[in-house]
Amino acid sequence: MEHAVNQVADAQRLQLLIDAIVDYAIYMIEPDGTIASWNSGAARLKGYRADEVIGQSFSMFYTPEDRDAGLPQRAIATAAEKGRFTAEGWRVRKDGSRFWAMVVLDAIKDEQGKLLGFVKVTRDITERQEAHERLLESERRYRRLIEAVVDYAIFQLDPAGNVVTWNPGAQRIKGYEPDEIIGQHFSRFYRDEDRALEIPRKALEQAARQGRFEAEGWRVRKDGSKFWASVVIDRITDENGELVGFAKVTRDISERKQAQEKLAEVQKQLLASQKLEAVGQLSGGIAHDFNNLLMIVMGNLETAERHLKQVPVSSNIQRALGHAKRSAQRAAALTSRLLAFSRRQALDPRPMNLNKFLNGLQDFLQRTLGERIEVQSVGGAGLWQVEVDPDHLESAIVNLAINARDAMPQGGKLTIEAANVAADEEYCLRNPELAPGQYVALCVTDTGTGMSQDVLQHVFEPFFTTKEAGAGTGLGLSQVYGFVKQSGGHVKIYSEVGHGTTVKMYFPRFHGVVEEPDDVSEPVAEGDKMETILVVEDDDDLRAYVSDVLRDLNYRVLTASSAQAALTLLLQDQPHINLMLTDVVMPGMNGRELGKRAIQIRPDLRILYMTGYSRNAIVHQGRLDKGVELVEKPVSQAKLALRVREILDRPRP
Repeated sequence: MEHAVNQVADAQRLQLLIDAIVDYAIYMIEPDGTIASWNSGAARLKGYRADEVIGQSFSMFYTPEDRDAGLPQRAIATAAEKGRFTAEGWRVRKDGSRFWAMVVLDAIKDEQGKLLGFVKVTRDITERQEAHERLLESERRYRRLIEAVVDYAIFQLDPAGNVVTWNPGAQRIKGYEPDEIIGQHFSRFYRDEDRALEIPRKALEQAARQGRFEAEGWRVRKDGSKFWASVVIDRITDENGELVGFAKVTRDISERKQAQEKLAEVQKQLLASQKLEAVGQLSGGIAHDFNNLLMIVMGNLETAERHLKQVPVSSNIQRALGHAKRSAQRAAALTSRLLAFSRRQALDPRPMNLNKFLNGLQDFLQRTLGERIEVQSVGGAGLWQVEVDPDHLESAIVNLAINARDAMPQGGKLTIEAANVAADEEYCLRNPELAPGQYVALCVTDTGTGMSQDVLQHVFEPFFTTKEAGAGTGLGLSQVYGFVKQSGGHVKIYSEVGHGTTVKMYFPRFHGVVEEPDDVSEPVAEGDKMETILVVEDDDDLRAYVSDVLRDLNYRVLTASSAQAALTLLLQDQPHINLMLTDVVMPGMNGRELGKRAIQIRPDLRILYMTGYSRNAIVHQGRLDKGVELVEKPVSQAKLALRVREILDRPRP
């Protein structure tokens, strides 16, 4: 009797314990699946009171779709056979709401193994499941994001550097299918020379040690082609801080690198151009003063020669004067070349067809260069017209031809070719000094020794030469450079040691109408009366010299040391002045401004300008202003006399 009482007491205590558990639904099920008991946790979890469920089938807690699939029956069958059934799935509360449940169904058997029923334990793990679902959804979103990225190669490496994952961006950039690369070492994306330097290993070591590795460099695609890549490798660790692998992001930035290289090249060209421009400004300024001095020296030498012809002198004196005069002439040629480089020479451009020009030049060049040099000129069909100064163009080509001859001591071939060229935006980006448009390219090519890249960087600089001392001034190419630039064009030089040299001169296409020259009437003599010339020059010595030369030519000469002094004379009624000979560059009002004022005062006045350096006073865009007559310093007495007489004898319009 006492034993039975103890069993009842134990059962009551067990029921009290079970009822105290509110986080778990714990209840008994008969072998046929009907509910036999119900604890407070079950009531809280499922929403039913005990009297509402005891005697009902436990399948009432399953979703309709699970009942239709026979899941409750399989659960008790499995528990009866194996002793236990565990599962997770959706269950239904009294109010129809669903929760995610973790279920354990244990079989209860007596000592003989007879099935007495089942104990069912259910726990609501909806929050855990939702967290798991959120994690899964986050992973799915991340995967979709990675899969959608095609401009970046995003993949994972294991700690040893083997590829673990592979996104479409990696496939597009590197060319490998996932099954071709997963499991392979990432070093196969590096060049042989990079692998020899163990760059892949060092990259992983830095990422593992510092958390990140960043670099740019060449990488190799499946087909062997190379691309410039931006690479980031990030360390991946677990919750314990242990290294589990690496995340690798690679981007093809070949276009950006090419753009940077183009920008650097353009900047380099601009710096070179600015340097040449600065040297040109200096050269032009020196040439102005130097030409004034040379004109005085040459003029007085000519005067001395003329006077010495009238008296007997020793041959030594005559020889000394000849040497001095030749040296002065060489100095004048030197300043002329400096002016050409500094783009301060006075050009007289005319519309011309380069095909005809080259045809007329070929024989002259062949005679100049000798028999060992074969000269060939090649015109272009439908060649556009250009507007250039023919004399200076001929001088430029002769300079190039002489350089070519010197580069072919054993003989060779010189080719001069003209062709139409359209300079597009891309070409002009590489050559920032040239504007987009239509040009005629004049190419001078030789088969000579060529030049190194170091020499090419300096060839247009004045006085730079690779020839021996005394073999050249180093002004030939600089003169070509200045002439082409002043003509609104562009000049490029290409050369390689042992493979000859090509100089390309680009001249803008001329779109204007070619004017036919006017009929020139015979000069009308003005009689024997003495003509008056006004000489305007701020340099005292040069003014005195020019005045003496003109007086020796039987002209009446008036002088003025400034534009203001000249205007004072011109405003007077007398004397009559036939010609004003004026310097261009003077303090205060320059010669061109003086000429405009003088014409307003005396419309019939003829004007001849002298210049050693125009500073754009009478030369604009590489050409003389319309109607301007010019003589360049230093000028010989004979040439000055010829130009003065030519202008005075010219019929009035």
